[in-house]
Amino acid sequence: MDFGEILKKWEQGQGCSSRKSAMDVWLEKNEITDKDAYLQKSSGRGEYRRRMMNTKPDAVIDIHGNTSDEAWIALEQFFENAKNSNYEKLRIIHGKGNHTQGDAVLSHTVRRFLEQCSYAGESGFEKSIKGGSGATWVLLKKVRDAD
Repeated sequence: MDFGEILKKWEQGQGCSSRKSAMDVWLEKNEITDKDAYLQKSSGRGEYRRRMMNTKPDAVIDIHGNTSDEAWIALEQFFENAKNSNYEKLRIIHGKGNHTQGDAVLSHTVRRFLEQCSYAGESGFEKSIKGGSGATWVLLKKVRDAD
């Protein structure tokens, strides 16, 4: 049975409960697991992530204007303090590199640092109203997750 047939039956109210979407029925019929939905239901991480995305950061550091080496040292101290304080969300203001020739140096430094930091979890650029590509948010891993 293809998706079109399932959708038609679903629209007619045949062969599926009213609480399931046509996509859910199709996934079920083809024995495919929606991994994202499964992980959100089983671990509660989806709700945690949603909550954290709408939460103000516990701490903010402004490193724009620093050299790459100065920024790295400041980030090490900032993240160590954040870990010891059991913070969950951080914001790093690094600037967009508008006054730099070539690529933004500090944005790359921050990315490299986050890749190497064992307790830095998910991260991304802030919304444009909060700095866009000139600021990065970071969710910290729980202490037991980072080990």
